[in-house]
Amino acid sequence: MDPINRQTLYNLVDKLSVEFFDKPFEHDVEFNHRLRTTGGRYIPAKKLIQLNPKYVTEMDNNEFIGIIKHELCHYHLHIEGKGYKHIDPEFKVLLRKTGSPRHCKPLPSQKRTYRYLYKCKQCNQEYKRVRRVDLNKYRCGKCNGNLIELA
Repeated sequence: MDPINRQTLYNLVDKLSVEFFDKPFEHDVEFNHRLRTTGGRYIPAKKLIQLNPKYVTEMDNNEFIGIIKHELCHYHLHIEGKGYKHIDPEFKVLLRKTGSPRHCKPLPSQKRTYRYLYKCKQCNQEYKRVRRVDLNKYRCGKCNGNLIELA
């Protein structure tokens, strides 16, 4: 998908809103280039949906549409005065009903490279870490066994 302007983005969100929720989208939507770990967010106080533009360029069209549907679930439930947070049952039901994802896939550009690999001596649980772990201080979170460094 090519980078899209604000009006095209609004039209896409409104089209998905009518198609999946049978209600128009009547507030603002924008790209937020500062979003790093999420595909989008809904700000209830401003009735504003912000979307991560990297999902347009780095991921497929279906992933971006899924993010929009997820944020529209937050939006429509908030407008109706129902539970719009991730923990609310109404939100979970609406996600399933509209086929919206609970979480978005991580961006390929945000792929983490782990430098250290640790393994528990007792239960063989593996731990991948970016930073070094003090083996005298930390133990296995599963069985409380001693850790050994593999790589």
